[in-house]
Amino acid sequence: MNDVTNSATDPVAAKPENTKPRWYKRISFRWSDWFGGGRGVALLLLVLLIFIRVLDPQVVEVLRLKTFDLYQNMKPRVVPPQRPVVIIDLDEKSLFDIGQWPWARTTVAQLIDNLREYGVPVVGFDIVFAEPDRMNPSNLADTLAANIDASGAKLDLEQLQPLYALPSNDKILADAISKLATVVGQGGINYKVEGKGNYEGRKPSFAIRGGKADKYLYKFADLTRNVDVLDSAATGHGVFSVNPEIDGLIRRIPLVLNVDGALYSALSMELLRVATGQKTMLLNIDEQAGGIQSLQVGRAFNIPTDILGRIFVYYSRYDRDKYVSASSVLNKTAKREDLEGKIAIIGTSAVGLLDIKATPVERQLPGVEVHANVIESVISTYGYNVPQMLERPFYAQGIEAIFIIVVGLALIILVPRIGARWTLILLLVVATSLFSGSWYFFSQKLQLFDPVYPTLTAVVLYLYLTYASYAREEAQRRLVRGQFSRYMSPKLVEELAKNPDKLRLGGEMRDMTLLFCDVRGFTTVSEQFTAEGLTQLINRFLTPMTDIIVDREGTIDKYMGDCIMAFWNAPLDDPEHAHNAADSALTMMERLDSLNEELRLWAEEEGRKHVPLNVGIGLNSGIACVGNMGSEQRFDYSVLGDTVNTAARLEGQSKTYGVDIVIGEETKKGAVGYATLELDLIQVKGKTEAVRIFGLMGKPDVATADWFLKLKEKHEALIEAYRGQRWDEAIALGKECRQIRGELHIDGFYDLIDERVEVFREAPPPADWDGVFIATSK
Repeated sequence: MNDVTNSATDPVAAKPENTKPRWYKRISFRWSDWFGGGRGVALLLLVLLIFIRVLDPQVVEVLRLKTFDLYQNMKPRVVPPQRPVVIIDLDEKSLFDIGQWPWARTTVAQLIDNLREYGVPVVGFDIVFAEPDRMNPSNLADTLAANIDASGAKLDLEQLQPLYALPSNDKILADAISKLATVVGQGGINYKVEGKGNYEGRKPSFAIRGGKADKYLYKFADLTRNVDVLDSAATGHGVFSVNPEIDGLIRRIPLVLNVDGALYSALSMELLRVATGQKTMLLNIDEQAGGIQSLQVGRAFNIPTDILGRIFVYYSRYDRDKYVSASSVLNKTAKREDLEGKIAIIGTSAVGLLDIKATPVERQLPGVEVHANVIESVISTYGYNVPQMLERPFYAQGIEAIFIIVVGLALIILVPRIGARWTLILLLVVATSLFSGSWYFFSQKLQLFDPVYPTLTAVVLYLYLTYASYAREEAQRRLVRGQFSRYMSPKLVEELAKNPDKLRLGGEMRDMTLLFCDVRGFTTVSEQFTAEGLTQLINRFLTPMTDIIVDREGTIDKYMGDCIMAFWNAPLDDPEHAHNAADSALTMMERLDSLNEELRLWAEEEGRKHVPLNVGIGLNSGIACVGNMGSEQRFDYSVLGDTVNTAARLEGQSKTYGVDIVIGEETKKGAVGYATLELDLIQVKGKTEAVRIFGLMGKPDVATADWFLKLKEKHEALIEAYRGQRWDEAIALGKECRQIRGELHIDGFYDLIDERVEVFREAPPPADWDGVFIATSK
């Protein structure tokens, strides 16, 4: 038989472990470490998720906004006790008392005059008077002139001149407006209205710093404006239109709008400008940052915006105390303290007037309160030093991207290394930290950071990496089952499949027992068969022998023609590896007897000569290197080392010593209770040190039999006489052993002793001979 390995020349056998220090292994780069285990795909997935965040599709934006909605519901804005804004409400009571809307402009003028008397410094309209009052005196005169009296004669036009001479209701309202700082409302529309006149002189004045603003701002094609006389009388003009998000909620409003290339301010900002006596507003732009940064109203208010000039409205709960019914102002029953010194916005809460909006805090809120919330937030923040302005910092998306990258890379590195269970804890910690941090910045700093998408990214990566790990482990389990199912017991295969890491390329040093089994005289046997028959013979021999080994927790290393190489205590621990190997070897010899009978019958059926199979088995225990040996593309789970070589040599010596099974001393120590007889001190070929070898003669029942105990006593005496060069005594004891050996196949050993004695009689060994026999053959 050829050597399995030569430890003197095989570098792996001589030095099975990597000599590089552990710290080098931990930091060294290996492609499979960084891109194996699904990491490569996970990195691509991370890049894709970052790209999706940059694109910011609607579904991602809505998830982010819903989170901010939740925060506002958990901690809505608190109305400042000073209550700087009052809403003059065209409520259901006012419509009942005064009549349906629209009211006569004289009534609205009276409302303005009364507000001035109450000490209101600024008033704004969340409504627009786009058409002349239908109750103007001139309109009434025209109507009368067109009518015919009862007799069929038309009215005398001269009688209508007093009506024509009266000022129009619109003029009366304009006069009232001119006496009180008033901002009239304008509605944005998405189509161009022709022939409405030139309004260039009535738009707010803006100073722009840092670039052009129109490309960033929300655009309207035109405005629904008030009649000319009202627009001319007003102190300011503000756009009250607010556009909902995709889900219908009003979260963000633009402070400045682009109307056909011209800049207009929102109603809330125009009210602040007029209230502070400013002529212009300053729009700050940062082209490098990608858009608008803030809107400055005088020195008092520098309001940060997003790049589109919008702010998040920080809503309070619906507060009826900030509303004063218009009818109570008209009949002067309102409390002066509810109005004096406050910015008044005239709007409506009446459902029939269709100005009800949905917000994150209230699903039905009068639209006028959107503007009131904005003004209150600004005044509270900059006037009362009580921050109430929500801000989504311009660097928020960058911070979120950093979290996505850091958390994503951490998961990509850790999930395949430490497993899904522990990284699930990490994922929960990360998600909790992200949401807690986001809530902290909202509740304490009024800054909006998105915890959802970074968390969603982490969850997606975790799920993929967990799936990849599971798929990889399943592939490894299939590999294990495919590689070992024919060579190990199903129980061991399943246990190994649970821990496939043991099959990584490389080896480990383990205390093992090796078995080599070879058919003696196989050439003579093979001459009786054709190629097909010989293959069948080998299969009939190897199959039952393999079954015996794997049933006793052994692993088949390889088949080498008619030879079997197997080992125990790898890849799974087997504390009884020597015991199981010994039991396997003896059972194989027992099975060989019945197999030979089967082969005899087979030979008779085919009319062939039957040549019985005889095998020799070698067992040896000791430290060996075991693991996947080969390349990344192809490897086999195998074992090598000096212990393996010795086991192979012992199998070869079984024929020399005339016994079926030869075992090493370490195997004898491990196979406690088995019947063994010492054979020799032998220096096998390829080794310089002698090893003590034994014959494995039987199972524990043989070891305790009286006849074997007598045989063992005589056998040990024979060995002692042989090594003591008492040749005659050795010959005599050999004869006695033959007589009491029972059915043991050991006569060949005693014949060998007789032959050696005759040789030593003619050429005696030295006087200090230690009994070592130097083998010259394998």
